[in-house]
Amino acid sequence: MLAPPIDSLMQKINSKYSLVTVAAKRARQLQYEDQKLLNDDYISEKFVGMALEEIDSGKLTMEK
Repeated sequence: MLAPPIDSLMQKINSKYSLVTVAAKRARQLQYEDQKLLNDDYISEKFVGMALEEIDSGKLTMEK
């Protein structure tokens, strides 16, 4: 099962395209740069999952 669920993520960012773009950009930052983690603990061990968890917690948003 996907954690966090897509329904919860779509409430934070209402476009699937934008959601994927934001998560991919954040995942690259986590992978290649020395970035501070926004959440205290993560369920996922992979960078994309960690980015999605940050979006779901409301700590990572998209500027318009």
